[in-house]
Parts: sequence; structure tokens; C-alpha cells
Amino acid sequence: MDSLSQCRRADPDRSTRHRSFISRLSIFPYTSLVTIFELHSETRLKRTVTGRLLFFFILGDILGAGVYALVGVISKEVGGALWVPLMAALGLALLTAGSYAELVTKYPRAGGAAVFAERAFRRPLISYLVGFCMLAAGVTSAAGLALAFTGDYLAAFVDVPATPAALVFLALLGLLNARGIRESVKSNLVMTVIEVSGLLLVIGLVAFYVLTGGGDVSRVSEFTPGVNPAAAVLGASLIAYYSFVGFEVSANVAEEVRGISRVYPRALFGALLTAGVVYLLIGLAASAALPAKALAGSSSPLLDVVAATGAGIPPWLFGLVALVAVTNGALLALVMASRLTYGMAGQGLLPAALGRILPNRRTPWVAIVVTTGAAMVLTLTGDLASLAETVVLLLLFVFLSTNIAVLVLKRDRVEHAHFSIPALIPYLAIGSCVLLLSQQDGAIWLRAAILLAVGLVLYAAGRFVGSRRNLPA
Repeated sequence: MDSLSQCRRADPDRSTRHRSFISRLSIFPYTSLVTIFELHSETRLKRTVTGRLLFFFILGDILGAGVYALVGVISKEVGGALWVPLMAALGLALLTAGSYAELVTKYPRAGGAAVFAERAFRRPLISYLVGFCMLAAGVTSAAGLALAFTGDYLAAFVDVPATPAALVFLALLGLLNARGIRESVKSNLVMTVIEVSGLLLVIGLVAFYVLTGGGDVSRVSEFTPGVNPAAAVLGASLIAYYSFVGFEVSANVAEEVRGISRVYPRALFGALLTAGVVYLLIGLAASAALPAKALAGSSSPLLDVVAATGAGIPPWLFGLVALVAVTNGALLALVMASRLTYGMAGQGLLPAALGRILPNRRTPWVAIVVTTGAAMVLTLTGDLASLAETVVLLLLFVFLSTNIAVLVLKRDRVEHAHFSIPALIPYLAIGSCVLLLSQQDGAIWLRAAILLAVGLVLYAAGRFVGSRRNLPA
């Protein structure tokens, strides 16, 4: 029996005064009591992630390799005003981020969306499918990024067979993941700084180019001739939304964050807004430096933007930055997948063996081995484009579940202060998820359905094994 329960039984009035004291302090957004409650919460993982590291963890996952190709794709849809759909996509992402901020600070446990679904719907199958979607998305993302790493970017430095190199790449990331969350997040910090530095270099070069009489700033307000601007912005926003995916990964390291209720909302919204500002400036810079047709027809638009400024920056430099961005995204995807697997095992949704902890490092080593191995297998099943689109579709199901869960759990009360959003926000977020789902291609639906079928088979097999164990001898 804990000390608070003893107080209630020995002195009910004292218990009432205790709750009254807490309620008076809760008028402040975050108090030192939040930290006290978290220190008493049970966790087997080590709390070593600070608010600053969490901010860069989220920012690094959002500012992934996609931004280096995103500009050309969006420009093809809207023309020079590509910053408009980028800002619309930021607004859509912030809606779902609000639901994550409330649920993560309310229930700071590894497992993320699967834990939220279990609490909200009380249906093991639903919780399992939500968790499996997230897990499949993380592993598939790591596989796709491994293929991206061993493609044209790596070929500029060393000529090696792509598939074996992808497997070695994933194995090395798995070892880093097993070493510890702090080492993984610190590596993310270094790589995120490199990613952002590369993008800021592009912005700075174009700014100097425009100030010295180059480029054409008027292009930033031009739409593609003959298209409906509203329809074009909507279509491009659906594409741009993909660039903000990644913030959900942070929910799966909740047990390893210090002062989660205080620092998580700041880190989450700060990272999203920072990414939004970077994307806005990149969109403006790209349009000012090059015409929309030149951007839309390029497979490496930012390299072309830098070349247009005449700055003489060697192409290999941005190839190196792209490799760092890909590595960062793959590492964070594996961190998320392994922590989610560990969390689901703790909830009884996956075999208990996946919850085993490495004694000295206190990391979920079995979950890390399994998720890294699954990513290796997936590198043999498809190309980067098909794997990336499958990730997005799976994550939309996760977001839909999380936004519904936050509404269901509004009635649930916890003893510590946490972030809260108005009920209108999740409703708007649900609408945005449905809109995005309606735009997906049939072939991607089929791939996702196959992955979910695999998940259902695993679920059925687990229940069968469990029922056999419970049979009388």
C-alpha cells in the first residue's frame, strides 16, 4: 500500500486537504508536483532525455530527407506559391499534435497510440491494430530510408552493392539503438544540426542572391496558369502534409523523458513550428531562385537552387547532408519501433519476451533485434516510393485513432497536471485524417491491407498460444 493510500485510511480529512492543496496548485500550467508524480510512476526505462534533446529528437524526425525532393513535387501542383500549401499542411499537423500533447502528458508510457487506444476503447484487438499500424509504419520507414541511403547519395562516395549495404546500415543503427536512448538521441542532435545547417545554407545563399539583384521575388505569389488556386493548394497540401509526419514518434519515448508533462508540449509544438518556419523559408527561397517549371522538373530541386545562385558550392556537400538526413530518419524510426514493441509487450499485446531489458544499458534489446530484423526483410520487398506511401497510409489510421481517443478520454481524470486541448481541435483533426485517407491510391491501400493481415495473423496466433497455455493439464 502506498503512502497516499495510508493517509486516506488513517485520516480522511488529511486526504481531502491533500487533494485540495493539489487542486489549488493546478491553476498554474505546470508545477514542481508534476515532476514528483513522475518520479513515483513506475518505469523500468531510464529517464535521460531532457526537453532540449526531445525538441531536437522531434525536429530531426520531421526535417527528414523528404524536404530535399518536396519542393519540386509541390511546385508541380501550385507553381511558385509553394509556401501556401506548406503552411496549410502545418496547420493540419498541429491539429493532431494537440491530441498527442494531451494524451502523452496524461499517460506518459511507452507504447504511444496503442496505449491510448487501449485506455479509450477497451478492446484488445483495436489497441493491437493501432499499435501494429504504428509499428509497421516505423519498420517500413526504416527500410525505405535504408534503400534511400544506399542509392545515388552513397554512390557519390563509394560504389557498393545496394542491398548488402542497406542491411549493414540497419545493423549499425540497431547497435546504436541498443547502446542507449541517450546515445541515440544525442546522435540525432548532431545529425539534426547538420540537416538544419544545410537548409539554412540554402536560405542564406538565396537571400544574398536576391539582395544582389538575382532571382525574381514576384514568383512566390504565382500559381500555375489555368488551375483553380484553391483546388491546387488542397492537392499540394496533401503532399506537403507528409513532410510534417514524424512528431508522433516522440510518444514512444515518453517513459525516458524527464518532466514529461512540463517539457513535452513545448518540445512538440516548438519542433513543429520550427520546421514550419524552415519549410516556409525554403519555399520562398526556391521560388525566388528558380521558375516553377524548373523546380517541378527537377529530382534534386535544392541542388538546382544552390547552383542558380552561382555560389560555387560543390554538389557532394549536399549529398553528404542528404545522407545525414536519411540516417537520422532511419535511426529515429527504429528507436520508435523498438520502444513501441516494448510497450505493446508490456500491455500483453505482443509476446512478453519482447519486453526484456538489457541489464547494463537498460534498453529493450529483444524488441530492438526483432524490429531491426523486420526492417532488413522489408528492404527486399519494395522500392523507396512504395514503402514511403505505405508509411503515410498506416500513420493516418494511427492519427485517426488518437484523435478519437482523446475525445473519449476527456472524462478520465488523473492525479497530475497535464496539457489539455479544446474538444473542437480533435474533431477538426479527425476531418483532416478522413480527407487525407480519401486521397490515397488503391495500390497503397492493398499493400497496407497485406501488412494488417499479417498483424491479424500474429494476433490470432498469440491468442491461440495463450489459450493453449491456460488449458488444464
